[in-house]
Amino acid sequence: MSSTTDTKATVSATGEGKTDITTKSDSVLVSSQGRTTIADTVVSKIAGIATREVQGVHAVGGGASRAIGALRERIPGARVNQSQGVSVEVGERQAAVDIDIVADYGVSIADLAAGIRRNVINAVERMTGLEVTEVNIVVHDIFLDDGSEDDDTTTEPATTRVQ
Repeated sequence: MSSTTDTKATVSATGEGKTDITTKSDSVLVSSQGRTTIADTVVSKIAGIATREVQGVHAVGGGASRAIGALRERIPGARVNQSQGVSVEVGERQAAVDIDIVADYGVSIADLAAGIRRNVINAVERMTGLEVTEVNIVVHDIFLDDGSEDDDTTTEPATTRVQ
């Protein structure tokens, strides 16, 4: 569901050798009554939530952003950063989205990427009226569920190799 943007330009020449260009736009975000501007954070939150909804996405973000997110979640009263691992460029009528993920083991990465693209494009275009020009996805890792918690802490002391 993409919004159609029909831009028409009227060029008229005046007697003094000047050219007057008037642009009319049928965009949802720009009208004769005013302009609606959507912040980058709004689009990145929508894209982050839409990415997490897709089956097979274990986590959103690369290693460093997930580590910071894990620390943030341990702070009492802190909320999950929905835009973690998502970066966007937003223009007046278009948006481009870059997403970093960790996929679950056994999931077809090509199908997962297609599902993420479809879900993100539908959500962003439906909620904002912006045309999504591209959704780039980087798979940083594969999560293998071995039954243990996803913590990096160990309970056994490390053995030293040298005395």
